[in-house]
Amino acid sequence: MSITRRHLVAAGALALGGLGLLRSSSVVAESAEEAAVAQAVEALRKATFGQEKSQLEKLCAEQLSYGHSDGRVENKVQFINGVMTRKAILKSLTLSDHTIAVVDTNAIARHKWASESETDGKPTSTKIGVLQVWHKQGGTWKLLARQAVRPPQPT
Repeated sequence: MSITRRHLVAAGALALGGLGLLRSSSVVAESAEEAAVAQAVEALRKATFGQEKSQLEKLCAEQLSYGHSDGRVENKVQFINGVMTRKAILKSLTLSDHTIAVVDTNAIARHKWASESETDGKPTSTKIGVLQVWHKQGGTWKLLARQAVRPPQPT
């Protein structure tokens, strides 16, 4: 069997992927597609924080299924309306512990969400885990599904 460039690229990708698992960085973006998904995740964070309706509409697929940690599930219109009419004043929103895996035209993104907000003068701190499913539509990554979970409580 002769070794082609394709074999070398595949071997290199596997080697780099293995190194990526060993790294302790917060964002693992080995490929151009993973980097593009990471940018979409960050754009969604900024649009959610800043209540940027047009950006939210661009980032979300029409078929969006958006699950909250309290069990509520919203479609695209409900999700965007909820962001735009929220009563809480969002003071901060950070995402950490990112992982991204691209599979063909789909991507799985996981991270931890931490936010500080205030409603009627009462401060609230939220810490949840988030799973996002992104789908590449027309050359653009769109959020197709999202589910948040509360962290396990210590026993």
